[in-house]
Amino acid sequence: MSLGLYISVPFCRTKCTYCNFRSDVFSRAVFERYVERVAADINRGGKTAEQMGGVLEFSADSIFVGGGTPTILDINQLERLFVTISQKFAVERGAEITVECAPGTMSPAMIEALQRCGVNRVSLGVQSFVDIEAASVGRLHQRATVVEDIAHLRAAGIENINTDLIAGLPHQTAESWDFSIAEVVATGVPHVSVYMLEVDDDSRLGRELTAGGTRYHAHFVPDDELTADFYETACERLESAGVCQYEISNFARPGQESRHNLKYWTRLPYLGFGIDAHSMLPCAAKRGEAVRFSSPDLLEEYVAGAPPKKIPVSTQAALEETFFLGLRLNHGVDLEKVSAEFGESATESHSGTISECVEAGLLERDGDVIRLTPRGRLLSNEVFERFLTAERIG
Repeated sequence: MSLGLYISVPFCRTKCTYCNFRSDVFSRAVFERYVERVAADINRGGKTAEQMGGVLEFSADSIFVGGGTPTILDINQLERLFVTISQKFAVERGAEITVECAPGTMSPAMIEALQRCGVNRVSLGVQSFVDIEAASVGRLHQRATVVEDIAHLRAAGIENINTDLIAGLPHQTAESWDFSIAEVVATGVPHVSVYMLEVDDDSRLGRELTAGGTRYHAHFVPDDELTADFYETACERLESAGVCQYEISNFARPGQESRHNLKYWTRLPYLGFGIDAHSMLPCAAKRGEAVRFSSPDLLEEYVAGAPPKKIPVSTQAALEETFFLGLRLNHGVDLEKVSAEFGESATESHSGTISECVEAGLLERDGDVIRLTPRGRLLSNEVFERFLTAERIG
């Protein structure tokens, strides 16, 4: 089965105030050391998979370079990552090849480099088309920059573009959110990701919310109810524009769904390289089971050569993942397929949970298929927890 390949590039021009990812502003001096380490990891991918107890196929049908902001690397560094992949893996014709980009980082030379690397999909971290909202969380671009970048990508033949939006940013109102939704529809991009702002306690914005400060505009963050309203508005407006929801946070025109991200939600094999990159491969020792492993989440540890951490996935854990990952998708989970893979007892053991969620209006059932209701998507974490054993939650 073909792989999805992920490369993490944790470098940013500026750190967004809400961000709790392992990305940050680093000296460019560390870029070359980092690329060296990632390239080395790609070259020994087969050995790592063997050490972790996984089965690795060397054919890939999707590549995703995420961050951070991969396009702040020097062009030769970015190209080196792609060359190394092409030397080690057989990238299939027609593979989906995505790079995350911050608006304003795509010079003509960078776009030409993306073309040379075979990139056919770009994900733009827009977050808001309202300049004051973007600036309030540390974004350096303006609306006009986004529009120009989309035009330049299309002129270069890269039509498959995603834009990220965040509901619940500081200063956001119903009117300004309507404007961002109208703007993203007007661009005609085939894919939109909409996230509800989740303020992590360890982020600068989270610490300010706790302390009651004003530097990072925490006092202008909409409340949870208003943020949920924004999300529901986005679902309705995008649907009416033909950009249909297929996953809790993702919307696409027909046939433009993210093939790479679908691997995560349907538990297909993927291999990650770079800081805090995760992998899941079939288990070599036991048919039907999988093994997960992840790279160190601290830059210095990773660059210094710290090994990945193995995370075995038992049959029970795989069953739980099948439910809470599959329920992210609008088409839901087919219980008949679950029974075929895990046995009749697998669905029977969750029948009570399913019934409770249906009665609570969090799930709907259509024959053997269960899926989240609109209310269930708003409360998805609560639903997912019900499918985890007490041992896993702890």
